[in-house]
Amino acid sequence: MDSSELTLAVAYQRARREFGDSQVVSRIDGTVVTHSYTELFARVDRLAWALTSLGIGPGDRVGTLAWNHHRHLEIYLATTSCGAVLHTINLRLPADSAVGIARHAGDKVIFVDVDQAGLLEAVATAELSNLRTVVRMGAADAGLTATRVPVLDYEALLADQPEAAFGYPELDERMPAATCYSSATTGIPKGVVYSHRGLLMHSMTLALADTWAISRRDTILPVVPMFHVNAWGLPFTAFWMGSRLVLPGVRPAAADLLDLLEHQRVTFAAAVPTIWMDVLRLVRAQGRPLPSLRLVVSGGAPLPRTLLEDADDLDIPMIHSYGMTEAAPLVLVGQSQGAAASAADAMLRRLRQGAVVPGLDYRVVDDDGNSVPRDGTTPGELQLRGPWVAEEYERDARSAAAFRDGWYHTGDIVNVDEDGYVKVVDRVADVIKSGGEWISTVDLENALMDHPAVRSAAVIGVPDERWQERPRAYVVLDSDATGDQLREFLMERFPKFWVPDVVQALPQIPLTSVGKFDKKALRQQAAEER
Repeated sequence: MDSSELTLAVAYQRARREFGDSQVVSRIDGTVVTHSYTELFARVDRLAWALTSLGIGPGDRVGTLAWNHHRHLEIYLATTSCGAVLHTINLRLPADSAVGIARHAGDKVIFVDVDQAGLLEAVATAELSNLRTVVRMGAADAGLTATRVPVLDYEALLADQPEAAFGYPELDERMPAATCYSSATTGIPKGVVYSHRGLLMHSMTLALADTWAISRRDTILPVVPMFHVNAWGLPFTAFWMGSRLVLPGVRPAAADLLDLLEHQRVTFAAAVPTIWMDVLRLVRAQGRPLPSLRLVVSGGAPLPRTLLEDADDLDIPMIHSYGMTEAAPLVLVGQSQGAAASAADAMLRRLRQGAVVPGLDYRVVDDDGNSVPRDGTTPGELQLRGPWVAEEYERDARSAAAFRDGWYHTGDIVNVDEDGYVKVVDRVADVIKSGGEWISTVDLENALMDHPAVRSAAVIGVPDERWQERPRAYVVLDSDATGDQLREFLMERFPKFWVPDVVQALPQIPLTSVGKFDKKALRQQAAEER
């Protein structure tokens, strides 16, 4: 019965054997190129030879600072097939942060896109004791001078390797396959290591009918960066199922994404809400329907009601999903159609993050550790465990606080309705306690974005002498509206004490490196204003 290990090699072997004619379409070096799986795996073999020549063996860390393109995908496949550990680094981080993460991970080789000249120079000149080689990817000349380690060209490196098939080692399913670091929205990044078994089981979950139903019939566009929790696991699932992959390349704008969605007849796509806002705005302005889409996932941040209504109006089937670095990342999947008694109730259900995916166990507990009722209102902290949920942070003392009694304490405040649909109310770090009462920043943000003048909104808590904390809102406007008008709009929906004392318009709300509202920056701004 247990004739093979549950490793990513299982998915890759099936892809090589069964789906050689499937395609990877990649927007790279100013053009769109297409490789069959057979062609791509030939390049993967060459890269595996190259990694061996660079001294990479089982357990060694291979870092990447790269966008979504076929070269980055080749690194995914070759590294994990060789028993080494894939380490995708967020290339939107400041150079010193990226170097610090590479140092903590112990990366031995780092692949860097040449458009990231500052990061390329930073890693090639930094004091990184484990680093042996940097490989640059792309056609441009990086113009480097003095470096501490050799800097090689990716295509030249592959061209120097044998054409023969590579002899991949036998892997154990408990071996580490990849590591990702948290996005540091609330502090120093924390490293999470994923086993082959965990990633393969997570990949299977993405293919289930009641999750994202990924299959060979799909053409998948992972807009979510490949450095953000492995593009939410989509590359691994795509190869196991034989799906066609479309990779959007360097800094894709809304127009680039719309072209790919239309011309490549994408059936499944995933991105954060801020991306979908821009794409749908362009879809409406240019009148370009997207009939090939069967499912669009919005994740990484709460789905605004206005965005979901826009998607419905444009016949774009959008759902809410929720995940986290510590869970590889998928935890909750929403529903595409309402099963409630009224359209209003159905919309409220769809705005919940969704049901916990098969394979994971969860509980929602109050401050005393007691399970809260499934009444759709009582808040508690979401706690998780399962085969792809982390059990610790790598070499990090913060593990003791986050992982206790066999559960991962997520720090997310949620409620659960009678059917098991979960709504994320807030982060523990973001929820506002005013005069002893809880105020959800997420509910306030979603309500503000229901106003026709508001494009985006973020709410934070600021210190208050009388109430300990009060909400303050920041908005980006599409048309004229005063702070008082927006406060009156909120008073129609919430108790008076929920309504922010200040609603301030900004040219733009700062975003984190993965497209979420950067509340840490907003809190700093508010402190400076005080």
